[in-house]
Amino acid sequence: MKELSLNILDITENSVKAGATLTEISIVESGDTLTLTIKDDGCGMSDEILSTVENPFYTTRTTRKVGLGIPLLKMAAEMTGGKVKIVSSTNEANHGTTVTAHFFKNHLDFTPLGDIKETIVTLIQGHPDTDFLFTHQTNSGEVKLDTRELRVALEGVPLDTYEVIVWIKEYLNEQYQLLDNR
Repeated sequence: MKELSLNILDITENSVKAGATLTEISIVESGDTLTLTIKDDGCGMSDEILSTVENPFYTTRTTRKVGLGIPLLKMAAEMTGGKVKIVSSTNEANHGTTVTAHFFKNHLDFTPLGDIKETIVTLIQGHPDTDFLFTHQTNSGEVKLDTRELRVALEGVPLDTYEVIVWIKEYLNEQYQLLDNR
């Protein structure tokens, strides 16, 4: 994929399909490193599935015979000297999956982050009943959006309402402009 935001979209879509009610997307940029973490409370993966998830020719999908999300993320991280770690549990009390990818931004093969704002808006608009906690920390500060807080403030107004989506876009744009001006 040409942008990490597309990897984030793909992996987060898998979280939603796994029944996640909350997916946390965290990006931490510090110096020359970028760490991406996607954590969900979905059904988790068995050890058998977890052992094959990095294989592009394995997928649980029935619409196509390959699953490229994790393999492409792993390749993108490793091309910069980084790595990907996946932890998953099907334990009833503590189920879910965490994907963590480390990148070295100063490497020639670093994949740019891309339009993360649009990715977050797309996820919220496409899955208005799922909660997302998005944080992006840089040396200049932090952008944060928590749909659980939005739900409380909106008192029952659906997140995919046109005016809410427009507000979310404007909010994210404002937060990133503040980061850029610091």
